[in-house]
Amino acid sequence: MSDTSELGEWEFIGRRGGEPARLVPGTVIAAVPGARSLAEEAGREVGFDFLDDEAVLRMLRLRHQDEQEMFSAGFRTGVPLALIGFGAAVYWGGVAQYWESGRAQLGYLTAAAVVVLILLGLWIRAAVVHWVDPVRQNLRARAHRYRAVAHIAREEGADVPAHYPHYGPYPFAATYRPGAEEAGLPDGEEQS
Repeated sequence: MSDTSELGEWEFIGRRGGEPARLVPGTVIAAVPGARSLAEEAGREVGFDFLDDEAVLRMLRLRHQDEQEMFSAGFRTGVPLALIGFGAAVYWGGVAQYWESGRAQLGYLTAAAVVVLILLGLWIRAAVVHWVDPVRQNLRARAHRYRAVAHIAREEGADVPAHYPHYGPYPFAATYRPGAEEAGLPDGEEQS
């Protein structure tokens, strides 16, 4: 992730392609009793200290990297799938069904189906590789819990920006896997 080294000391990117955001210090969150108790409870559940600024910053940077990698994997296979699928449908609708013989139409449909199914399989494989990885699941589960802690702090009066930490609501948030390894940044990017 090249943009991590270009971030300020306490900055992270909250959304793919978004502007850098500044970490809300753990002391701000800990000053709200409800958020502090939720942070401690969630921390026990997922083995993480949500009031440790360095650990939270590292997690948020890793979450951004995870989001970038998921987008790239989906884009590499999803765009060709969409283009080829669209092209096959247009060719069928405009040419093949009217001008080709029955045998040629069957051959075209078979070839188009094979190509689309192969691309669809590659797209599904890329998605599964990213979604079932227990290291990534733990990262997403922790980020989901941190988002809940930050929102409780804001609702109870802490100075926390709206939508902080700027990720979505995690409709498919992963469950925590206690035995999984810890995620890490590539060499040279462990700066805070």
